[in-house]
Amino acid sequence: MATIIQPPEIERHDAPGRGGRGGGGVNSNGPTPGNPIALDQFLPEPSRTGIWVGLAAITMSFAAFTSALVVRQATANDWHPLTIPSVVFVNTAILVASSVTLQIARHRVADFAQGRIADRAASLLWLGATLGLGVIFVVGQYLAWRQLRAEGLYLASNPNSSFFYVLTAMHAVHVLGGLAGLARVIDLLRQPGLCLRRSTLDASSYYWHFMGVLWLYVLIVMWSKL
Repeated sequence: MATIIQPPEIERHDAPGRGGRGGGGVNSNGPTPGNPIALDQFLPEPSRTGIWVGLAAITMSFAAFTSALVVRQATANDWHPLTIPSVVFVNTAILVASSVTLQIARHRVADFAQGRIADRAASLLWLGATLGLGVIFVVGQYLAWRQLRAEGLYLASNPNSSFFYVLTAMHAVHVLGGLAGLARVIDLLRQPGLCLRRSTLDASSYYWHFMGVLWLYVLIVMWSKL
């Protein structure tokens, strides 16, 4: 009599990973119980690469303008010292403060995502403060331009004023881009049914902090060259 041996049953396990039921990862597709907002724990490589490529391109453009400034100063006979408007230094303090508020906001978002705080009010408060300070910075730059105009210095008045307008205007335009990114983060965070990825928050944060560092560089160049 033949004996039939059944093959052993193979236990099935869900592969660990983000979004898997048995993996213990963070679901990036939407809110989960006990985790009111799904915040990715890792920054995907495409997002990381994209933000650094963008920042590198901005760096190269400002480096090119700096080189043009140095060459123009060395060959110019009409180079006159420029007094930097005092409001520019107030703007610098405001931009530095905005980086501080953004870091606080990132910690509050992480606390909310991990359930350590009950609601998102604190996150929105600090993100809103960062956005407001950024707007004040841009308005302050406009006031600096008006101060130069009141002194009779326009874009084409002399090389010094030309470089001041160009460098500060270029930076202000990029700051406006950062404000748009922060506004998107705030909008995603306010909508309870949507997922705010950590990559989105990190990309906006890296860009904003870079704007602060870039402004300090621009200020040093203007202070020493103009």
